[in-house]
Amino acid sequence: MILVIDIGTTSVRAAAMDAEGTVTCIRSRPQPPVTPVAGLVEFDAVAMAAAMTELANEVIVEVGHVDAVGITAQRASTIVWDRSTGIPVGPGLGWQDLRTVGECMSMASQHHVAVAPNQTATKAAWLLDHYDPDRSRDLCVGTVDAWAVWTLSAGRIHATDHSNAAVTGLYSYAKGTWDERLCELFRVPVSTLPAVVDSIGAFGEASALPGAPIITAVLGDQQASLAGQSCVRSGDAKITFGTGGMLDVFSGDDDRLVASGRRSGHGCFGIVAWSEAGRLSLGAEAIMLSAGSNVEWLCNDLGLIRDVTQSHDLASTCPDSDGVVYVPAPLGLGTPHWDYGARGTLLGLTRGTTAAHVARAVLEGVAQRGADLVEAAEADLGIRLERVRIDGGMSRNPTFVQALADSTGRPVEVAPHTECTTIGAGLLAAVGSGELDSVTSLSDLWRPAAIVEPTGPAHRDRWAEAVRRSAGWIPELSVLDF
Repeated sequence: MILVIDIGTTSVRAAAMDAEGTVTCIRSRPQPPVTPVAGLVEFDAVAMAAAMTELANEVIVEVGHVDAVGITAQRASTIVWDRSTGIPVGPGLGWQDLRTVGECMSMASQHHVAVAPNQTATKAAWLLDHYDPDRSRDLCVGTVDAWAVWTLSAGRIHATDHSNAAVTGLYSYAKGTWDERLCELFRVPVSTLPAVVDSIGAFGEASALPGAPIITAVLGDQQASLAGQSCVRSGDAKITFGTGGMLDVFSGDDDRLVASGRRSGHGCFGIVAWSEAGRLSLGAEAIMLSAGSNVEWLCNDLGLIRDVTQSHDLASTCPDSDGVVYVPAPLGLGTPHWDYGARGTLLGLTRGTTAAHVARAVLEGVAQRGADLVEAAEADLGIRLERVRIDGGMSRNPTFVQALADSTGRPVEVAPHTECTTIGAGLLAAVGSGELDSVTSLSDLWRPAAIVEPTGPAHRDRWAEAVRRSAGWIPELSVLDF
């Protein structure tokens, strides 16, 4: 039996599952970050650790015994703590925190170093500058996964894996560990950073838990979702449609996107999917800044529906959007455009436009953005994605899933689980513990809940024109480039 710790942006989850991916027990607790002022996103790392430990203990009591532990977590969120006491020196900074935008721009202009405010580098520097300005204290710097490993090992292990380290802005793909030059530029001492080890394999004992089970897998949340949807062969792709949207493609040994360490020509990023026995498996990631949050807008702000699950019911009352097009860009556009100054745009309204037309246009707009991600990944990798697997809350919306199949012109395979991060971390932990033979064996476990074929026109030309009209609405934000 595998214990999985899954620490998301707004909740903490612990689950027990077997090597076939069947969950037998799950416990979760809300753990949302706070926003003291606009642009700042902080969290209580001590409360997070307490919730994780309590939930893990509840699961172990329920199932009686676990053999191994898999950990997956939100990426790039940053914690700094005292090595001797284990107490954080300040707040945890969430990956969405924007307080270091200026430092990112300065690094780009002065040192030609491309780092985004959602990465770890400038967050770690900010925390150190405020709580250890002369770098004299014996501190640990880590992402959420490293904090979880430290907590579960009772402070004995300070380690992260390649999938998490590679999105910090401090990692060298060539060396497979921390880049000393970047660490020096950001004034983040290498001595404070965790050891970078394989995603799959024995990290050490989770001695804070009953029975001290071995931690056998640690990886980032999107990579865990990739594994959870059995995307383990070159060209396998998934999109997670949560608050935002993340497309990840498994590319194996293809290192074209990671070689430069920068965003590619079509707006994708190279990632480490996971590592095992000293070997990196690579991938590509494309990002939609806003996905499910647009449906929440229909509910919480426009009041067109009582809850997000009603978006399908309303949208399905009309056969099409009657020419209404919505560009989901309340926070700007990510891949492939990367225009932070673009804004949400609703076009084609007439006197006959109804709430149903608007609801359908919103779902179709998110689907069109999904097609943007697919096309960008294909262009950057030079391959065709024959089909797309999806999870996340929107994967349960039939109108949206059909619109995604139509927009992409590809079959869409719906995951049997809404959240595949837990499943992926558990399956890779089973590989690390020897309960599963290999990562490639995960491909045999894929059982989609549904396969939706395209049946309608893609309307990509009209979509491209709508995106063009949404661009550059706030020019001073459109010039930002990370």
